[in-house]
Amino acid sequence: MPAHVLVTGAAGRIGTAVLDLLAAEGVSTTALVLEPAGTRAGRTLAGDARDPALVADALDGADAVIHLAAIPHPGGDPDAEVFARNSQATFTVLDQAARRGVPNAVIASSYAICGLPFARRPLSMPYLPIDAHLPLQITDPYALSKRADEATADMIHRQYGTTVVALRLPFVGAAGDRLGPMAELFARDPGHGAADVWSYLDVRDAARALVAALTPAVPGNHVLYVAAPRTLAPQPTEWLLDRFHPGVPRPRFEGRTVPIDLAPARDLLGFAAEHEFPVG
Repeated sequence: MPAHVLVTGAAGRIGTAVLDLLAAEGVSTTALVLEPAGTRAGRTLAGDARDPALVADALDGADAVIHLAAIPHPGGDPDAEVFARNSQATFTVLDQAARRGVPNAVIASSYAICGLPFARRPLSMPYLPIDAHLPLQITDPYALSKRADEATADMIHRQYGTTVVALRLPFVGAAGDRLGPMAELFARDPGHGAADVWSYLDVRDAARALVAALTPAVPGNHVLYVAAPRTLAPQPTEWLLDRFHPGVPRPRFEGRTVPIDLAPARDLLGFAAEHEFPVG
């Protein structure tokens, strides 16, 4: 494990869980937050992750970075701002870290990069299970910003040799806030989960995956999907796919198996979700 980690977006749902986990493992942290806020980090700075001087200050003493700072979805801000803020923040954080010789970085990419969750015209899956080779069908600025983030990670690795892991996170929540209502919605109307293939991840597992990605088994630039192994819908996956993704090439999925290839994250990070929401 690294000795000191910079966590950007540290006041958010996932960032808070990451700080809690790193504290439990005895790793010191610096938190970068947009607005002044209390955190569990040893040092907290407030400001915009697009500011190179601020990021350079936040990186003092850090030997790893977990970058989470971003506008989390389109629709609440102008399209140009969603793309510009997200992509510029990722470039600034990775560039400043690489220039200072920080060897490992993790960025929060998104399942939404595939294009379907925020699609602005009808789309269909090219095939299942979803994996990192799936052709992207981007029609929104948030997914585009994540594609730019992953390209930035690739550039940083090529230029500096930094190991960067981009985790394509699904819908993330905790049993007490977001997962319960979403599971109830999928039970009543499973079509609401079709674009996300009913995938999710408990926030504690999201934190575990991000921390595990600081020490991948093989250095390099990696793009990985993580999710709970079973869907958040009570219906069998085969029934869901027959109804909402008919004709999409796929193997058979037993029970409620999530139709996402989770093997690369298991092989590279040793990660498998431990917290499944009780569905049905």
